[in-house]
Amino acid sequence: MTLTKYKKKRDFNSTPEPEGTVKKTGDKKLNFVIHRHKASHLHYDFRLELNGVLISWAVPKGPSMNPADKRLAMMVEDHPLDYETFKGIIPGGYGAGIVEIWDHGTYEHIDQPEFSKTEKKLSAALKKGDLKIIVHGRKLKGEFAIIKFGDKDKNTWLLVKHKDKYAVSTNYNSEDLTPKSSRINIALKKK
Repeated sequence: MTLTKYKKKRDFNSTPEPEGTVKKTGDKKLNFVIHRHKASHLHYDFRLELNGVLISWAVPKGPSMNPADKRLAMMVEDHPLDYETFKGIIPGGYGAGIVEIWDHGTYEHIDQPEFSKTEKKLSAALKKGDLKIIVHGRKLKGEFAIIKFGDKDKNTWLLVKHKDKYAVSTNYNSEDLTPKSSRINIALKKK
């Protein structure tokens, strides 16, 4: 895990985004965060703490609690752990726009909740292209899979909710769970 691509794409003299470093976090639960990001297009960034960074996917339609929804998730560069609490306005350039935190919490490998072993299992699953996790968020809860598909050299994945006690069978739209007072919604109304 590295932050080389992350740092290459940003000018830290003009962006409020954290420069960050790869950090080992010790023996604790792993965190996740979902950013709602209004850049050239509104999308959600799904980020999982792993091996000292946040591995990240851009999810154009946002996550879903309905297992029938197969959400496209494009893997993007790793982000520093400091990005977990980042929210604000990114000025012109890469990723320009407004970033807000949509959900956050902890997560673990579906078969290995013990932290000392879960990072190894998650790393192997990531390399294989088949992550199965349990998330404990405010909005997202339960089992999910993040599965790589298509050409192995592409960054195309799917984010899919498993059928469990938290799953819904009705239409699910992440936007319905976003307050009307969100900074992005206010900015969109002004246009």
